This record gives sequence, structure tokens and C-alpha cells, in this order.
Amino acid sequence: MSRSRLFPYWFLAPALVLFLIFTVYPVAASFILSFQKFEAGSYAFNGLNNYIRLFNDEIFWTALKNTFIIFVFQVPIMLLLAIVLAGALNSQLLKLKGFFRVSFFLPAVTSLVAYSILFSIMLQEEGIINNALSYLGIAAVPWLSDGFWAKASIILAMTWRWTGYNMVIFLAALQNIPEEIYEAASLDGAGKIRQFFHITIPQLKPVILFAGTLSTIGTLQLFDEPFNLTKGGPADSTMTLGLYIYQNGFEYFQFGYASAIAYVVVVLVAILTFIQFKVAGDR
Repeated sequence: MSRSRLFPYWFLAPALVLFLIFTVYPVAASFILSFQKFEAGSYAFNGLNNYIRLFNDEIFWTALKNTFIIFVFQVPIMLLLAIVLAGALNSQLLKLKGFFRVSFFLPAVTSLVAYSILFSIMLQEEGIINNALSYLGIAAVPWLSDGFWAKASIILAMTWRWTGYNMVIFLAALQNIPEEIYEAASLDGAGKIRQFFHITIPQLKPVILFAGTLSTIGTLQLFDEPFNLTKGGPADSTMTLGLYIYQNGFEYFQFGYASAIAYVVVVLVAILTFIQFKVAGDR
């Protein structure tokens, strides 16, 4: 048996079977489900009606708009902060590097539900943040009861949680940039800021693309923060695609329609990822 050409596949078989059962089958089944509707106790073929309904659904377009607003503001801010923090923690002048790295990365391993509840408590009308603002003579901010501030709260919470995660990715990439490049640039008279934009950023380009792609996928699937902080309110101002899929699937039990929305998200992720790769260039 050990001499057979099929022998390696016996080792791959358990992982392959699990992959087929828990990944390939659900993906295929949900795609078929997106063309079906539950009627008279069973699912029946519904053609393109779920997709037609989707494009006429005002709440879907609201969720799409909210998701893109959060994406456009949160992802660039988070990646910029992550790069700046990674650069600071990579400095030879900084002491206690291990402490700061763990401190910034710690939010990434915090439970999604726990940190969402923490922020919901902090952002209440009489929460710790508004109390701090009142001591400074600033009026209380309706963080969770106003549409604009509710989006800002979600952006704030996401940035707090995921900046450290991306910082670690950028930090690992920074440590692989040869120090000789910076030394040569210093000899040529380039300052720290010029080195950052002409050496660090170009060297980090593949990693920025990688982090940006992961962040894009994560934001388009955004669910935990709006679900735990605002429940999609007020007046659907924080309704996201992920939360709308959940509502249709597990609250209204319209799994066919929820699957159709999910595949629209898949198409959007593919388009945005393609654009990011084209903007970044072939390298």
C-alpha cells in the first residue's frame, strides 16, 4: 500500500471529506436555495424571484449603503493606524515593545459579544464616555440613538478591535525590510518621513493589499457590532448586509431570500477584491 501512488491521498482523505461536507456542500446548497421558496411545507423552485425582490427591496439598499459607508471610512482609518503603530513599535528607540505589542493586539482576541456589550455600556446616554465629555463641558452625544453617531460608534468599535490585528501583520512585514535600504536612504539625505513614503509603504504594498482584502471581506460580512450595539437601528441606519441576512434567515425564516442576499455579498466581495488587485498592480 505504501508504494501505491494513491497512498498520499489516504492522508488527505479525512481533511478532504470534511472540506466537502462543511464547505463545498453548504456553498452549493445555499446557491440552489437562493432560487427556491418555502411553500406548503417544502421548498419549491422560485426562479429569479428572490433576486428580483432583492433589487426592489428598500431595506436591502439601505443595508448596502450603510455597509459601504462603514467600509469607506473604517477600513482606511484602521489600516493607516495599524501602519503607524507598526512603524512606532518597530523603532529601535521604543522600550517595552513586548508590552505594547500585546496591549494593542489584545482586543483582537477578545470575544466579539463581550467587547460589543462593553462598548454598548460605555456609549449609553449616561455612560462613561458621555460622563467624561460632560466633565470637559461638552454636551452628551447620542451615540446609539442617532443614525450618524450610531455608525460612528460601530466604526469606533471595529477600529479598536481590529487595528492591533492588522498592526501585527504590518509589524511582521516591517521586520523583513532590510535595514541597509534605510541606511542607504539616510546617506542620500532622505529623512524619516520621506523614507516612510518612499521605502516603507512600497515595501509593504503586498501586505497592505492582503490586509485590505481581509478587511473588505470582514466589513461586507459585518454582523456582530450592529447586532449587539444597535440591532440595526435607529430606523435601519446601522442595518448591514450581514445583519439583514440574519434577520431574513433566522427571524423571518426566509432562507431562500437570505441566500440570495448572501450571494450578492459574494459578488460584491469578488468585485472589490478584483479592483484592489488591479489598483495595486500585477506585483
